[in-house]
Amino acid sequence: MAEDDLMALYSRRLLALAADIPHLGRLPAPTGSATFRSPQCGSTVTAHVVLADGRVAEFAQEVRACALGQASAAVLGSAVIGRTPAELAAARDALRAMLTQGGPPPEGPFAGAEALSPARDFPNRHASILLAWQAAAEAAGA
Repeated sequence: MAEDDLMALYSRRLLALAADIPHLGRLPAPTGSATFRSPQCGSTVTAHVVLADGRVAEFAQEVRACALGQASAAVLGSAVIGRTPAELAAARDALRAMLTQGGPPPEGPFAGAEALSPARDFPNRHASILLAWQAAAEAAGA
């Protein structure tokens, strides 16, 4: 891996996202919670949700991850409120396809995940990037 490629991966945009993760913490009475851990790097994300009328009404996340995992959690956290479990699952699957199959980034409220597209060329980073999305979808029952 070339050093220039690695520097491009950790762009100012990604580092800015990692520094400002929405909804950090826990919820006092979540209707669902899920934790995912990357065995490759040890990053862990726990998502807590409260669903009301089939949509995420409250959300919190505990993020102990590398900069890419943190940036990914920031993108998710900025768009998760008001989403259905099906929307969370579709966004998770679109992000996975973007990283592993060269697919387009998630659409609509999750379009900010496009910032993570440079990680396509770094398969060892994919698990960490997907953690928050997997945890949120599972916590919501998707």
